[in-house]
Amino acid sequence: MNSQLTNHNFKLWLEFEEFEPNNWVIENEFCNIHVDLEDGRHYGINVWTFKFLQTVINENKKTGENLSGLYQKPPDLFVKELTRECIQQTIQDLLKIGDLEKVLNPSIFDNKT
Repeated sequence: MNSQLTNHNFKLWLEFEEFEPNNWVIENEFCNIHVDLEDGRHYGINVWTFKFLQTVINENKKTGENLSGLYQKPPDLFVKELTRECIQQTIQDLLKIGDLEKVLNPSIFDNKT
């Protein structure tokens, strides 16, 4: 496993570092990542590149899925490219903003009010 503890107190596991992808295009792909915080919280995050969204829409038009591309169920995070540097910088920035579960999914709310 290529997890690396960063100076921002998290370990980052990247799916694409665990295997040799065929025809890998870092700006038009998707992957899963794991973020492990020093305080014990763990996150599994589905990441797409900006270009991959259009790829999925085009594929759905061909297959008829999601009403032929009329809608998409989004990933947890969009990034420019699937590289360790890009994703690590993104997670570092998001952690500066707040907890990942709040920053990445602000539409989920507590219905106890």
